Amino acid sequence: MLRFIRVQRFKALNDATFPLSFLNLFSGLNGMGKSSLIQTLLLLRQSQEKNTLLNKGLLLKGDYVSVGTGQDILSENAEKETIEFTIVWDERPPVNFIFNYSSKSDLQPLGEKEPIEDIQSLSLFNQNFQYLSADRISPKAAYEASDYYIKDLNSIGNHGEYTAHYIAEYGLKALPIKGLKHSKAASLSLLDNLDKWMSEISPGIRIHAQLHQAMNTVALSYAFEQGKDMTADFKPQNVGFGLTFALPVLVSILRAKPGDMLIIENPEAHLHPGGQSALGRLCSIAANNGVQLFIETHSDHFLNGIRVAVKEKVIANHDVKLFYLERSTTSVHEALVVCPEIDEQGRLNVWPQGFFDEGDRLLEKLL
Repeated sequence: MLRFIRVQRFKALNDATFPLSFLNLFSGLNGMGKSSLIQTLLLLRQSQEKNTLLNKGLLLKGDYVSVGTGQDILSENAEKETIEFTIVWDERPPVNFIFNYSSKSDLQPLGEKEPIEDIQSLSLFNQNFQYLSADRISPKAAYEASDYYIKDLNSIGNHGEYTAHYIAEYGLKALPIKGLKHSKAASLSLLDNLDKWMSEISPGIRIHAQLHQAMNTVALSYAFEQGKDMTADFKPQNVGFGLTFALPVLVSILRAKPGDMLIIENPEAHLHPGGQSALGRLCSIAANNGVQLFIETHSDHFLNGIRVAVKEKVIANHDVKLFYLERSTTSVHEALVVCPEIDEQGRLNVWPQGFFDEGDRLLEKLL
């Protein structure tokens, strides 16, 4: 598991440290740098996948993230022209990645080189990894199929584009983590539990995914319980945007194994408050069972779902880390990282201005 990251001279993070745990939440106002830590991880992974990380440098343009050229990523107030990431994994010495600055290139040259033993054993660099972009699949009549992605890469795609294929192929497979079983699920199968967790968002839903081998596509549809009966199947376009948008998030969590790393941007997007809270609880259960999650969120309901999970001892408070990024008081180009701590009752020791407080502020105005 990743235990600690220090980021120096990368975008708004001139020098920022992140002590990590199993469930890591990143929030902040737009443009404050909350995506920069996640981009750090994605840049390292895509550079390793393209075989540049250990012998050429940091690749800024790829399948996971594209952030321009060197001049787009070097901190405005950088005192020297290097970008450094110091990373600590469990039971390993710290590793310092140093990259020299090349202003017009999308490959930042490797600086001082440190050996990394057995890099493929780390979840950031192997198949025990899933990233879901905020730009996920939208409702449509058919979705692509890819044996290579779901079987060889163990991935549902960075945008969740192979989620339907994964469900069609592995829907009857048992959950790797028994603790993720929904209380109302009759079995441990992925599909049964997916239905029940999705029912927290839309009650009584049933998900159907059918592979059309000849066309290499998958048809996705939804049906709903009505008493003892079931409705006919509905196409994704006819049941609302939120269900299909949330589907990759639920699948990525339910299929996870202990030791996996999940990076998910805005899991709560397009969901009602109850659904957002349920996702927070599900993430807490996964983290309590050894999955490491990095979540970027704007949702107080998602956060409160986690806080309730802590209070109800679904997850220990020390297994949750909160990071709020705000503009530094000394520079408009630099982000300051605030780390509110959560106690065993789900209470926070500090509540920075702008940290999920808009509802309270508006309520105070109304009163």
